[in-house]
Amino acid sequence: MLAIFKREFKAYFISPVGYVVLAFFLLFSGYIFSSMFMAGLPDITVLFQNMFTITLFLVPILTMRLMSEDKRQKVDQALLTAPVKLSSIVLGKFFAALAVFALGFANTLIFQIIISCFVSTNWLVYLGNVVGMLLLGASLIAIGLLISALTESQMVAAVGTFAISMLIFMLDGLAETIGIDVFKKVAEWVSFSGRYNTFISGVFDYSNLIFFVSVAAIFLFLAVRTLEKKRWA
Repeated sequence: MLAIFKREFKAYFISPVGYVVLAFFLLFSGYIFSSMFMAGLPDITVLFQNMFTITLFLVPILTMRLMSEDKRQKVDQALLTAPVKLSSIVLGKFFAALAVFALGFANTLIFQIIISCFVSTNWLVYLGNVVGMLLLGASLIAIGLLISALTESQMVAAVGTFAISMLIFMLDGLAETIGIDVFKKVAEWVSFSGRYNTFISGVFDYSNLIFFVSVAAIFLFLAVRTLEKKRWA
């Protein structure tokens, strides 16, 4: 798994993908931080609230090449026939994408230090924000990885992941519009934004932790099964 991780992590910075994703993350977070700081809102949770939206847009770019690029370059057969577990291949690619994702908001630590120079800050709240962002990113990356495993077109993988991200984003609004109680309850239970907002509000709920970890695990499992099917085919 470590060899796959190193290969994929390095690949992000051989191509423009890693630089593009990091640039957008840094520019967006820097703009939000400067705006809220100038407005006298020294609260890092404001930044993390806004990062939810940009994450939905950037994760499809981050995951579109994870599996589809190997198919396009016809090197997937070498991976599938190599003496390595399919789970190691999937996890190596997953953690490489998650590592790049984590780098995208590493600068929030600097922002939190700046804020702490002016006002008293609760570092546990900041830690909850970071954990929430990592869990959200892990879930979306796992979804994107599965979609990338289903196609050899990076564009199709990106559009598919983006479509699911938009569905996740609009789920709460759709539930309110439809107004059916059962649908509203289901939407509330699977709401990514609702569970993410719990973290950034400073409440560490284990049910939300289990939810995001379970979503990531399910889609990673499906990605392994997809590769397994291709290996036997």
